[in-house]
Amino acid sequence: MEFMIRDRLSWMRFLGFDLGAPTPDENTIRHFRNRLTETGTLKRVMKAFDWQLQKKGYIPMAGQIVDASLVPAPKQRNTEGEKAAIKAGKCAREIWPNEPAKAAQKDVDARWTLKIGGKVRYRPDGTPLPMIAAPVFGYKSHISIDQRFGFIRESAVTSAAAPDGWQLRHLVSRESTGSQVWADSAYRSGENEKWLAERMLSSRIHRRKPAGKSMPRAMAKAEARDGAQAYESKCPRSILTSSPAWQNATSSLQAEISSGPSNSSLRNSPSQNGTSDEASAAALIWSPYPDSPNAPVGPFRS
Repeated sequence: MEFMIRDRLSWMRFLGFDLGAPTPDENTIRHFRNRLTETGTLKRVMKAFDWQLQKKGYIPMAGQIVDASLVPAPKQRNTEGEKAAIKAGKCAREIWPNEPAKAAQKDVDARWTLKIGGKVRYRPDGTPLPMIAAPVFGYKSHISIDQRFGFIRESAVTSAAAPDGWQLRHLVSRESTGSQVWADSAYRSGENEKWLAERMLSSRIHRRKPAGKSMPRAMAKAEARDGAQAYESKCPRSILTSSPAWQNATSSLQAEISSGPSNSSLRNSPSQNGTSDEASAAALIWSPYPDSPNAPVGPFRS
């Protein structure tokens, strides 16, 4: 955030800083955020922001999506005794009582974790290579967003080593009128499924692939369907059809149909469900399911 404040004029204008004036550094921002969290002010600010959104008509009605992201922090250089004290839960002032300046710069809440992921690579014989595990020191930012509008409804910050699934019940908002909850497989557990069912919430949490086996076909289809529903709700057809890219693609297809040669593949192709050739061509541009037979062939293919 320190870099963004210094780099973006829009950020400086929003925060009320003059060009060239001193701005807060990373430690000042961190201490301010910690004070907001400790006093409960941050939650009150989020509630006030949520109230303003509802006044503008942004009412959560389409379910919620829960996810977490790693936030790296500066690596600490501590002795073995200091590391043991940090693991024991002591604060910085207790570990460095005679060095207040050093204690103010030390981060005793961040933890190490392994981030496993990235693009799957394959050997020449087609078998997948092991996934790369990269060590990360820092925090996890957990958020719950409204599926329709994408606004953050709930949030929580933990150390990077904290399991994602433990935060689900702190992130699911009861103010949303939608009952569906989407999350990745890290949030799936028997306790979380029971907790959601007791509150009459519909779980759309992804399932883990069985160890050493391929995912059953029925389970894979259910996962794809849930993901497609979440994508379609967040990016509905009405938004895309009003975009310039949609208008240009549709105009080009209509021009080809109306003025193209008589043997045009679009002109001679059979209509879908008795609709016109123009509607059939336009239907090929958009499909909310990338793996369906009507996969998009226009500007919306990812």
